[in-house]
Amino acid sequence: MQNKTVLKKNSDMVTRVIDDETILLPIYKSSDDISCIFSLNKVASRVWEVIDGKRTVAQIKTKLLKEFDATPEEMNKELQTFVKELKEIKAVK
Repeated sequence: MQNKTVLKKNSDMVTRVIDDETILLPIYKSSDDISCIFSLNKVASRVWEVIDGKRTVAQIKTKLLKEFDATPEEMNKELQTFVKELKEIKAVK
């Protein structure tokens, strides 16, 4: 993942916040096709919130470092892992 990469949310992913928990649900043709609902923790929820199709990964990391108690190395590792997972489930482009 490059720091200059700009992430854009897939419009086929519905997001809902229920009792302070962020849920991602892919849109399918029928409910029979639904195989996964994704639940995000606090940091992952915040990452999802700031993905706007304009910010680079580096800008997202800088923002998160101001909001959470983590070293740049820890944040980089966690962010890379989460972005990889988002790409695997096609939640971001």
